[in-house]
Amino acid sequence: MKSVRLLVLGALRRRGRAHGYQVRADLESWGAHEWSTATSGSVYHALKSMAGQGLLVTHETVPSEAGGPPRIEYELTGKGEQEYFTLLGQALADREPALDVLGAAVGLIEDLPRERALEMLRERARAMGEWRASITAQLPSDTDLDTWGPIGEVLSLWLTTADTGARWTQRLIGRLEEGAFTMAGEDPAPERPTG
Repeated sequence: MKSVRLLVLGALRRRGRAHGYQVRADLESWGAHEWSTATSGSVYHALKSMAGQGLLVTHETVPSEAGGPPRIEYELTGKGEQEYFTLLGQALADREPALDVLGAAVGLIEDLPRERALEMLRERARAMGEWRASITAQLPSDTDLDTWGPIGEVLSLWLTTADTGARWTQRLIGRLEEGAFTMAGEDPAPERPTG
């Protein structure tokens, strides 16, 4: 999965209806152009591609005052909404998504109900634990990976990746369980008085 698809669907869902420039500007305001594949060209390509797949409906607006063609605004279809939530869930549950895909999913996590987000993250934690166990199950108990040369370094990389990913996932699960973020279906926290 490419992060740009998830990001574009998420940005459009949050706006309701928008033209490509607005979607691109939203993604840039999130810094997505720095940590994902969401470049100007990829955003416009994703919009056209997803419209062709029936995930988005297009609306022509008034022509530009400079005499250019009408702007096209995009809006999610029911199929697009379903695709968005499928991609969001997959990215959160996957034990090893690309970092930009995981970053996109975490950035959009508030679109899910709290329990659904927790379910996906617990699935990720479970899968990471199984992956780590599958690596260590093949090793003798007294294994010193430093003596295995480059293969030991590869195994060490996998184990470190599994451990770090599991710690980060458990931290996010804990934060969600403690009430971090305003998730879908929840009332925003009341503003604190100042002064």
